[in-house]
Amino acid sequence: MKFRLAIWILVVVALVSTVSAAPASTRPMGKQTSHVALAQTPPMGWNSWNKFACNVNEQLIRETADAMVTNGMKDAGYQYVNIDDCWQVDRAADGSIVVDSHFPSGIKALADYVHGKGLKLGIYTDAGHYTCQKRPGSYDHEKQDIDTYAAWGVDYVKIDWCYAEGLDPEVQYVKFRDAIAAASHPIVFSLCNWGVKAPWRWGAKTGNSWRTTGDISDNWDSMSSIGFSQDGLERFSKPGHWNDPDMLEVGNGGMKKDEYRTHMALWAILAAPLLAGNDLRSMNAETHDMLTNREVIAVNQDKLGKQGRRVWHEGPLEIWARPLADGSHAVALFNRGSGSIRMTLPFGVIGVTGTAALRDLWEHKDLMPISKSYSADVPEHGVVLLKVSEAKVKKSVTP
Repeated sequence: MKFRLAIWILVVVALVSTVSAAPASTRPMGKQTSHVALAQTPPMGWNSWNKFACNVNEQLIRETADAMVTNGMKDAGYQYVNIDDCWQVDRAADGSIVVDSHFPSGIKALADYVHGKGLKLGIYTDAGHYTCQKRPGSYDHEKQDIDTYAAWGVDYVKIDWCYAEGLDPEVQYVKFRDAIAAASHPIVFSLCNWGVKAPWRWGAKTGNSWRTTGDISDNWDSMSSIGFSQDGLERFSKPGHWNDPDMLEVGNGGMKKDEYRTHMALWAILAAPLLAGNDLRSMNAETHDMLTNREVIAVNQDKLGKQGRRVWHEGPLEIWARPLADGSHAVALFNRGSGSIRMTLPFGVIGVTGTAALRDLWEHKDLMPISKSYSADVPEHGVVLLKVSEAKVKKSVTP
């Protein structure tokens, strides 16, 4: 899915303009009243694109669902097994979508298999005439395709924006929204138009999540530029409707351990969808432990649903914080520079005035209560991820 320079320019202009933008509509998504509210926390699952691109088939999807159950990802909260581009090949005479022969049992049987594992199946299409890999898009077939997906039992749909020249995303995506609202089966709606026309401004009345940037790549420059550009978008995010800085690259081999930790921690602070993009069947222990860290996932899935923001920065050093439902804060100290650097968190930037209780979420350990500030050595391109709350002071009892 090539992302052209012209689109990047539009996205950058749109991101800058959000400083003065009005908040997104608080109206509910379309006419969706027949289904229980979806995506009340950011969706968690897996997507085939980052690792496998167009090389997808039925066996891969079945084996990935099996792996999610056996390796603990399902128990950690991952639900969706999402097929990206290249599962479709043509349209029949009646306009219905034709499934590629690499899925010999069909999508309905595959959905049944995934559901049998206690998981959910996701699928991909495009709002334009073709998908990014030039398979049939859904233009002029919006309702027909959504009705087909619902009949198959599909639980999630990602809708891309390739070959959509001359189309208006606010108009095209509403067609899918209304079809989903009327569908026989509940479907999470993920808009993927790369930030064109600032979807954070109107996304909440259209879908459950919206891409804010171009496609991520498995390297530090791509991941960090995308992730750290999200500051300022937090006011558009809320339960059921999420900013989406693209899928996870954790475990694909292009970054170091500390860089992947930064990736995972930043996406948790951002309340971003957590869609793993590696091969779940063969990941090593380091990747497994990172993706299934329950304390980091708990930050991402916090019921308050408040996206975090940058609260302090100096040169390559940034501190981001996110309020949590229990009154505490998730706080990340990021070092985007070279070499290990000593960083200090002044508790005042998150509103903690007394003694603070701290827990290191990567190391799973409580730290000594401390007042005023906390300092730590943060590795190059790394992060220290903390949960910070007011310490409970024991009152002395007079005999």
